[in-house]
Amino acid sequence: MMTMLDEQFVKTAEQEQWLKKASVLSGLFYERAERHDREASFPFDNFADLKNEGFYSLTIPKSLGGHEIDLYTFLLIQEKIAQGDAPTALSIGWHLGLFINLRESMKWEKTTFEKMAKEVTQSQKLINSAATEAGTGSPARGGKPETTAVKQGEDWLINGRKIFTSLAPILDYFIITATVEESGEVGEFLIPRETKGVSIEETWNTMGMRGTRSDDLILDNVAVPKEALVNGNRNKKAMAQGWLLHIPACYLGVAIAARNYAVDFAKNYHPNSLPHPIKEVPEVRRKVAEMDMKLFTARQVMYSAAKKWDDEKDKREGLSTELAAVKYIATNAAIEVVDLAMRIVGGQSLFQSKPLERFYRDVRAGLHNPPSDDIALKLMADKAFEE
Repeated sequence: MMTMLDEQFVKTAEQEQWLKKASVLSGLFYERAERHDREASFPFDNFADLKNEGFYSLTIPKSLGGHEIDLYTFLLIQEKIAQGDAPTALSIGWHLGLFINLRESMKWEKTTFEKMAKEVTQSQKLINSAATEAGTGSPARGGKPETTAVKQGEDWLINGRKIFTSLAPILDYFIITATVEESGEVGEFLIPRETKGVSIEETWNTMGMRGTRSDDLILDNVAVPKEALVNGNRNKKAMAQGWLLHIPACYLGVAIAARNYAVDFAKNYHPNSLPHPIKEVPEVRRKVAEMDMKLFTARQVMYSAAKKWDDEKDKREGLSTELAAVKYIATNAAIEVVDLAMRIVGGQSLFQSKPLERFYRDVRAGLHNPPSDDIALKLMADKAFEE
């Protein structure tokens, strides 16, 4: 069932179809979310449902057996899934977003891309990148990986440790970054999970987004063939990362869930100090209006940028600052909306048996997904002084 919040942005029958499927799944995920959060357990059940409904192949080209949805449709789905369970949305978002990036940039060799796409459509494999390291911080800040790749004959020998490896318990392939010892350049390597020397250390014990299970990836003398180096197509220009809008879409989904919970609470909560439910209290109505204003503004900005990305391919190179601004605006708006929802619900919002305290913890993780606020602001300032 579509809500008024959905109808504002759904433009096509295809979007409506996928959103209906996502709505059903989101309802199931919502029922499981409290348990996965409490246990910090990976939602294997949610991913089984996503697999059965064909969601793994959403962003794979149709010519390779996928559905080839555009960025705009992807964000609609991300928002909806996140309303049920944010860790599930963010996790599947990495896999789906990577394939949008790969199919649009074609930075991999065609044969490699097609092989991996078919692995998804035919065998339902999952893939994600593992680039962050404790010693270098976010890759967006330019630190070189301490993970090393050394040439041994025709093969590569890789050693290192990656943190924030979302989807760690279920991934079939890891895209890791490593400093190539011979040249000093940073290479990207595609490594199957079953490769000898690959292991996961369960380190993920966090305040929020607990179900992503973003554990540490250990690479201990991992030997891979020369074809594992996948960023060899250096003729392709780097482009703005439109696919990363799945991040703000996820956190806006959390905010929508919090807003909906608070509105429903206000309709039904009738303290004996009042002759009516608190929905009639002017301050409550003001806070609800403020939530909706923030959501409306942030979503307009995000979907406008996504539409530009989809429709104006020749302008993508210049969209980096705008995309960073979207993430900044949407993520901070989402945090503010969840805070307002908790103020409406009051002390009951603090109970772990209620979803708002989970929304509060999950939404704050958005501040630490790329790009961070300071990078977004720097890009905006740089653009202002370049004009």
